[in-house]
Amino acid sequence: MSEYRSECTFTGFEEACKKFPDNTALIYLGDRYSYTRLGTLVEKFAAGLYETGVRAGDKVMLYIPNCPQWIIANFAINKIGAIVVPISPIYTSYEIEYIINDADVETIICLETNFSYVKEVIPKTKIKRIIVTGIADLLAPWKRVLGHLFDKIPGGSVEKSSIVFTFKEIIKKGKTSPPKVNIDPYNDLAYIMYTGGTTGFPKGVPGTHMGEVSYIKDLEDDVLKGHLSDGGDVLIMVNPMFHIMAKGYALGVGLNKGNTIVLMPVPEIDPMLHFIGKYRVRWMLGVPALYRMILDNDRLDQYDLSSLKYCYCGGDVLPAEMYKKWMHKLKIPIYQVYGSTEVGHVSYSLIGKAPNIKAVGTPLKSRICIIISPDTVEQLPQGEIGELAVTSLFTVKKYWKKPGESAVSFIDINGTIYYRMGDFMRITEDGELEFIERTADIIKHKGYRVSASEIEATLQDHHAVTGACVVGVPDEKIGERIKAIVVLKNDVKGVGSSELTLWCRDRLASYKVPSYIEFRDMLPKSKVGKLLRREIRDEEIRKLEKKGK
Repeated sequence: MSEYRSECTFTGFEEACKKFPDNTALIYLGDRYSYTRLGTLVEKFAAGLYETGVRAGDKVMLYIPNCPQWIIANFAINKIGAIVVPISPIYTSYEIEYIINDADVETIICLETNFSYVKEVIPKTKIKRIIVTGIADLLAPWKRVLGHLFDKIPGGSVEKSSIVFTFKEIIKKGKTSPPKVNIDPYNDLAYIMYTGGTTGFPKGVPGTHMGEVSYIKDLEDDVLKGHLSDGGDVLIMVNPMFHIMAKGYALGVGLNKGNTIVLMPVPEIDPMLHFIGKYRVRWMLGVPALYRMILDNDRLDQYDLSSLKYCYCGGDVLPAEMYKKWMHKLKIPIYQVYGSTEVGHVSYSLIGKAPNIKAVGTPLKSRICIIISPDTVEQLPQGEIGELAVTSLFTVKKYWKKPGESAVSFIDINGTIYYRMGDFMRITEDGELEFIERTADIIKHKGYRVSASEIEATLQDHHAVTGACVVGVPDEKIGERIKAIVVLKNDVKGVGSSELTLWCRDRLASYKVPSYIEFRDMLPKSKVGKLLRREIRDEEIRKLEKKGK
């Protein structure tokens, strides 16, 4: 630990504010935020939260998309010692109710358009305060007027009450700086992020300040050094900031270094390509689906992408044919970033050498990677294929309130606790992680890591369903499509795929809803009753291969 200076998640940003006060930190919907302006808003919002009753150790849910308010709130929450619980803005009331109760959330920051979901769960939770905002709240007044006039800004009905505040009201409450809070970066939590569970419920992943800072420091010092221009570079951020990959990359490339982030609330390809040329963007992060959408854009040749130099891809392995097409078209490589919510960023492709298409990068120095036998969990010799296990001095070795799932995923190997990544790999002679395949219960859909068991549990909550198996079916455009195999109760009639799809849509974020639903009389299970997802997945792959012949 002595290699790393003890820092909080907001330390790097605050240092950038002092060093580059007049630099543009954010460009959002055409508005520019200098480091001074953004830093002042963070201070005021932190003080406003404290005035409203938020204290160190409290959990604050961030239920908003990419926008300046997300960044302001994230830093402000941590600054007063509180804990960020970031979630997708497309989650339903069904999903947020569980997370609010599981994480003991008392404060929620949400969009006006999501207020109805929050209102629905108030009686079932311990919510004490709701802070409401809109995607255009902090824009120049004339832009807001035009946006509403031409119906470009979505709105929602918000009912005022003693527990409901606007984002701007909280800023106005922060007339002075927030009180100094003693934070232990190595032990105090900065966030609880939620990821898919093997029992059907999402798992909370707690992370300390240094858990986040450590891999960002590795990124800055070992991966980007000599390539990133402090205070003079531009990054475009399309990936959602509630995801650990995007957040870490945005800080390491952008806000910790005095650079400019072009922040987009939604991944619209034409505006994104326009912004790359307009703002001379050099750095970009995406998922394979985003790179494919760019390549498939009929107007790609009309945009000036000459400034683009460093492109990273995460969320899934980049298909070789897509990499070759990108190189042919743009003449620049796509590098890989790999990690998970449980252990943060794990590996990056090194800049300056042609990326190995099969590899997901070289491990960062704060992350120790070994290959183990999935059955015996014994470490395998270098070069052999097995399951990847990762550990770090800086990570929390358990899930939030889930001792059973913690015992399955965090294992003791020779006195050290490792996290089982669920991905099968081998370590090459060059020390890179070469991806082979993933476990069948995790589906990579449009860059999202989707838990098969969560969708199965939702389907099995339907009165007509007695069993369900969900698998990912390979798809070259979006990674994997979600397919559900469903067994209905014997006495049920008239229930079809449309009803079950609607059932899922009402309870799950849109990216978790199955693309196909097939009905069967039984599901394959082991002798002890365990669902054999891999058998179903292999069967679906054989069907695809047969069609392709």
